[in-house]
Amino acid sequence: MPEISPGEWDNFISRHPEAHLLQTSAWGALKVAFGWRVYHVQQGNTGAQILIRRILPGIHLAYIPRGPVGDDWQAILPEVDRICQNQHCAFLKVEPDIWEGENGRSSPPTDFVSSPHSIQPPRTLILDLSGDEQVLLGRMKQKTRYNINLALKKGVVIQPTTDLDVFHSLIELTAQRDRFGAHQLDYYRRAYELFHPLGQCELFLAEYEHNPLAALMVFACGKRAWYFYGGSANIHRERMPNYLLQWEAMRWARSQGCTEYDFWGVPDADLETLEAGFAQRSDNLWGVYRFKRGFGGALHRSEGPWDRIYIPSLYRLYRFWQKRRGEA
Repeated sequence: MPEISPGEWDNFISRHPEAHLLQTSAWGALKVAFGWRVYHVQQGNTGAQILIRRILPGIHLAYIPRGPVGDDWQAILPEVDRICQNQHCAFLKVEPDIWEGENGRSSPPTDFVSSPHSIQPPRTLILDLSGDEQVLLGRMKQKTRYNINLALKKGVVIQPTTDLDVFHSLIELTAQRDRFGAHQLDYYRRAYELFHPLGQCELFLAEYEHNPLAALMVFACGKRAWYFYGGSANIHRERMPNYLLQWEAMRWARSQGCTEYDFWGVPDADLETLEAGFAQRSDNLWGVYRFKRGFGGALHRSEGPWDRIYIPSLYRLYRFWQKRRGEA
């Protein structure tokens, strides 16, 4: 079972329309541009895109985001192990594309350990895009529908754009305002260059009288769409541009044949805790939960993450470093 080329991987992915965007070779190319190495393995109906990079001096991480593709983990595990060990990885982290409680999907072999540290947000809201637009609007909370219409009445205009500079400036404003980290402009530009020609990405800009108010980058693969990146200005917030922006992103996703829209990240808490706390909290992802919940999505949490340890001493050092940072 040798490692396969990106072209061979694309052929494999084409036979698996359920595969996650983070397992596509375009996503691998994006990560390669920013310091990761990428490897592909496949055996029969199962395969994985593996990302590898140094995270601390002497410690390399191997990572399978939202994979493997297929259910036979054991079939590819020997080759995965070989690659990880040849690249001197302390451990392999797997964040599978499996929801908690989902029937008919396999869990990893027993020699993985449960990890408290996720790279991707483990909990999210998934919006059902089936039905006509009136059905979609009917699933939303009344206030969200009102704000979509309010943005239209107040002259907010949504259109596709190629202006990554404006998009990044809005991301930076939001990062400063809400105290979260943002990628460099080159990261978003490279993502757009890789996915937009494939019809798997669109960049939308909300404007009022030619003033940029908000923007988002939405992705699609198979039947699923994801809202990965977005930002907004500090002006004209009373015009509710973000609500209309999301609505147009959902309409685009439907035009691409998607039946699900993933809001990609809410606080990692159960529904009862979220509903009890969102009105009082705005830290971390709590502020965006208030916004996202209004669109009527269902709460999901992914299985895992799971770690496969190759060098126990370095893995213990990594876990100690996590605890010092307050991540675990």
